[in-house]
Amino acid sequence: MNTQAVRLSALIVSLLLLGGCDGDSNSNNAETSAPVGARATLALLETTDLHANIMSYDYFKLAEDKSLGFERTATLIKQARAEFANTLLLDNGDTIQGTVLGDYQAIVNPIGCDTTHAMYKAMNTMGYDAGTIGNHEFNFGLPFLSQTSGVILNVDAEGMPTKKCAGPNFPQVLANVNSSKDNKPLFNPYTIINKTLKATDASGKTIESTIKVGVIGFTTPPIMNWDKRWLDGKVYITDTLTVAKTYVDEVRAKGADIVVFLEHGGLDNSVYSPSTESMGYHLSRIQGVDAMFLGHSHQVFPDAKSTVGQFNLPGVDKANGTVNGVPSVMGNYWGKHLGVIKLALVYGKEGWYVDQANTSTEVRSTRKSDGSYVAADPSIAPLVADAHKAAIAYVKTPIGDTDFRMSTYFADVGDVSAIEVVNQAQAAYVADYIKNNLPQYASLPVLSVSAPFKSGFGGGSDYTDVAQGSLAINNAADLYLYANTVYAVKVTGADIKNWLETAAKRFNQIDPAQTTVQELISTFPGYNFDIFSSSDVSYQIDVTQPVGSRIVNLMYKGAAMRSTDEFVVATNNYRASGGGSFPGLDGSKTIYASPDANRDVLISYIKNIQHLTRASHGADRSWRFKQVTTAGPVVFHSSQNKLALAQEIGLTNISLYQDDDGSGKGLSIYRIDLSR
Repeated sequence: MNTQAVRLSALIVSLLLLGGCDGDSNSNNAETSAPVGARATLALLETTDLHANIMSYDYFKLAEDKSLGFERTATLIKQARAEFANTLLLDNGDTIQGTVLGDYQAIVNPIGCDTTHAMYKAMNTMGYDAGTIGNHEFNFGLPFLSQTSGVILNVDAEGMPTKKCAGPNFPQVLANVNSSKDNKPLFNPYTIINKTLKATDASGKTIESTIKVGVIGFTTPPIMNWDKRWLDGKVYITDTLTVAKTYVDEVRAKGADIVVFLEHGGLDNSVYSPSTESMGYHLSRIQGVDAMFLGHSHQVFPDAKSTVGQFNLPGVDKANGTVNGVPSVMGNYWGKHLGVIKLALVYGKEGWYVDQANTSTEVRSTRKSDGSYVAADPSIAPLVADAHKAAIAYVKTPIGDTDFRMSTYFADVGDVSAIEVVNQAQAAYVADYIKNNLPQYASLPVLSVSAPFKSGFGGGSDYTDVAQGSLAINNAADLYLYANTVYAVKVTGADIKNWLETAAKRFNQIDPAQTTVQELISTFPGYNFDIFSSSDVSYQIDVTQPVGSRIVNLMYKGAAMRSTDEFVVATNNYRASGGGSFPGLDGSKTIYASPDANRDVLISYIKNIQHLTRASHGADRSWRFKQVTTAGPVVFHSSQNKLALAQEIGLTNISLYQDDDGSGKGLSIYRIDLSR
């Protein structure tokens, strides 16, 4: 890209601008130039998808987990600041939701206007320069977002704060969401940061100079579906590429030397649409952007060995970390990594510009090469000690007991032990509501779907695992991970088949004649693997067939389910409103949008039942693989040392193929005999 040309164009535009967005809250009039040819390195540091993981702690297992937590990311931040003379620290969203602590402060015991959210309290001490808003910031509604962000949002929503509340000490920017009330950006779309650089002139002498950094934020457009109950009629998504071009020109006109995109999304090179979930690929082509941070999809970029589809697109350099030539990083999730873009800067006639040839990117892990983890920064824990203790006390609240172990280690191959009770709770809740409030649907069968939300994405410990014995709220939170609410949709048998066909994308197509090893599980997310677990429903998945043609022998109460049969299905707001792109599920089939969280419904159900048994609450497996004999091994990955569990729950066609899969994530390779 021709940054010098962009700067000249922006100077011309500046003569025409009478005003602009008041997003340059960090700017001031003090500027120090540098001699032409001066050089500097500016390290842009990224956290993304922290999801309220402040402590290195698992609230489900009530135990330390050194693999995650902002308290360890903080150590990486301090190390980078010691290494680089010039740094900016930026956050890419999905910050305040995702742990029991986050839910506790938003739902269970909501914090007041004068209380800073624990996540922001920890971030404030690290001195962030700017951040953006992720999709999960909208999960708790606009009033809570306004409160926790410390920004008075101009929207028509009940319960909006009337004064500025305690929030982060850094500006939050968001360019592609407007208020329906005034058709203006919900947040400032950008900020311009004045940064004093330590640089060297041509002779090697150390000098100081000011650089202006424009930071523009974008969230993922499907928020309008995922959180429709909070956002519909109150805010709307603008055309992201159009506003991006507009604000790049605007910040350049205001003197920005470099422009950074905070894009809470990944990469998708399919034909552009304003509703595209991951905009990064298209945003990278906008003239004038110098660096881009990615997020949302919980991945590491750059990574030369990555097999992730979005990092193997044309124009994406997964080794050097560029997208169509733009230096880019994605710093994983939960504080496991820190993204670093080392911008090589040169001072030219028009000011500072990026020397692309000498710019580099990397992602730094809290896990060291010897397998240990960097130490937690001791300044973080005391800041959030009270909130941390309150969350732990809350999740220890007893709710019942179980005579069987509920886990998702083998949910991909048929175990429903951690899913059936969720489906039962959802179905009972919806059936009761219909009986009392929606008599027009009283004759329709009520079914329920749920998914194995934790299915090994993060390694061998990333599975639901509830031990036999007493049950507490932390166990319910393990069974139902997300802060969703119960929705009910009215569908036909044809809709259900399409629903299940989409869920069956979880599996790769298996060639029975292939003699070499075949991986059963695809990259389709486990949280989209919706399944029934009811004695009333049965079906088979034929993994030898292509996507869209896998569901066979779909039955309801022993008879073939007809395409015209009508049902009510209990699910969550994410799925009912279009999450996961399931055919026909776009919000139009919703007959009940409950205000109650799926997890709370589950807790109430268990409290009422009190004693869960495998026979009644964990053994109704609705689906099986269609039997097929394969010439070679078909394998899948799950946590190590779990073969005995598979056999205990009746999965006798599972055997251990390889004790360690080589990923370093505590996973084994298991073989499944599809002929049994």
